[in-house]
Amino acid sequence: MTRAQKLFDQIPQKDIVSYNIMLACYVQNSWMETAWSFFNSKDTASWNTMISGFAQNDAMGKARELFLAMPEKNSVTWSAMVSGFVECGALEFAEEFFEFAAEKSVVTWTAMISGYMKFRKIQKAERLFRDMPVKNLVTWNAMIFVENRRAEDGLKLFRIMLRNGIRPNHSSLSSVILGCSELSALQLGKQVHQLVCKSPLRDDTTSTSLISMYCKCGVLDDAWKLFLETNRKDVVSWNAMISGYAQHGAACNHAGMVDVGIRYFDSMVKDYGVEPRPNHYSCMVDLLGRAGKLREAVDLIKKMPFKPHSTIFGTLLGACRIHKNLEIAEFAAQNLLNLDPKSAAGYVQLANVYAAMSKWDHVARVRRSMKDNGVIKTPASIHRKLNELEKKMKLAGYVSDLEFFALHDVGEEQKEQLLLRHSEKLVIAFGLINTSYGTPIRVFKNLRVCGDCHRAIKYISAIERRDIIVRDTVRFHHFKDGCCSCGDYW
Repeated sequence: MTRAQKLFDQIPQKDIVSYNIMLACYVQNSWMETAWSFFNSKDTASWNTMISGFAQNDAMGKARELFLAMPEKNSVTWSAMVSGFVECGALEFAEEFFEFAAEKSVVTWTAMISGYMKFRKIQKAERLFRDMPVKNLVTWNAMIFVENRRAEDGLKLFRIMLRNGIRPNHSSLSSVILGCSELSALQLGKQVHQLVCKSPLRDDTTSTSLISMYCKCGVLDDAWKLFLETNRKDVVSWNAMISGYAQHGAACNHAGMVDVGIRYFDSMVKDYGVEPRPNHYSCMVDLLGRAGKLREAVDLIKKMPFKPHSTIFGTLLGACRIHKNLEIAEFAAQNLLNLDPKSAAGYVQLANVYAAMSKWDHVARVRRSMKDNGVIKTPASIHRKLNELEKKMKLAGYVSDLEFFALHDVGEEQKEQLLLRHSEKLVIAFGLINTSYGTPIRVFKNLRVCGDCHRAIKYISAIERRDIIVRDTVRFHHFKDGCCSCGDYW
């Protein structure tokens, strides 16, 4: 900037072009006070530069003041105002400016669509996207954005974009790979991988995203192969691969290595100067909870240097169910529901703890509370092959765990039927019916897999001679020939 300013000062006859370039330099470097004092030779470009600068620096009051004073506005002006209000979270003002914009460019439309997607006004974004006369790649990317719990819709739109002849860029691929990861959509993920290989878009960042996708879809061999092929492995690449192995059981908490886990946690600050964040404490609570050290887990939560988030109490509650600790379960559930009153997992886990101890009146109270608060557990579906599987499993030695995992106060026969209809069993039956012999079955579950289902899936993998990979909220379970990769410790 010093050299640019010196050169500008040496120009014998400065014109509007050199003036605007210098003004833009100040703005791009966020030297807004200098830019403001420099703002005198005014044409449409200089007005737009100043308005955009204030908008980008969260000074929307100043941007609006200039906008009102500007003699002639064009589409760039309106886009700057809409984008600025979107970025600072003032969606109502963005809508107002968009509605009254005299000129709406592709940028203006896209800025408004991005704002709706950012603040989860999905239907409004979809309506605007349909009405938009001309779309560019940035517009499509804004709609494909999958971090709104709408990954499936994002992937469908990506297919439509390709059919319309729009070539994706890094942003498109990043979103669609993330969507494949969230949905465990392995086949589409492989197609995206092929698309990357055939295009000039392949780089180490994209490779890292694909590594993460393969890990989250349960295909560690392909993730490892891609990791080895990555030329420049940065810390993100290493983290993706380490995280993948950890999810599949190669980590302290899933292997019961409590002392080793504690040493790593302590060495973060002491040896590497890394301050533990909430997710590190959540991992430690998980480590201690799985090992039955629930009091130590509670003590750690109370010593945290920041307020615990809902995930930590959810993790503790899950451990209480395994170890049948009602006192700490109630403590965890109360804190979890205070932080997240709509947490279906919190209600279900607490009801499960009560049911495991035959406290049916407490179970009924929790379910009543769920209903009163409008909390619904996400459902799953299908029923046929299960009866056939049940007969084969029983012949092979399977016995339903009615005491611990049938969580309703009903007769034994009804308990067996309730257990048989757990969502993971239903999904696996569906997979067996709809895939060819030998095809691995991959299941993504929105709650932790229960103990009875875990035992049943081991039997099913042996009976049907299928590899079954179950990804729950905690980790992956690889079932093969009647055994699970977790060694029955999870």
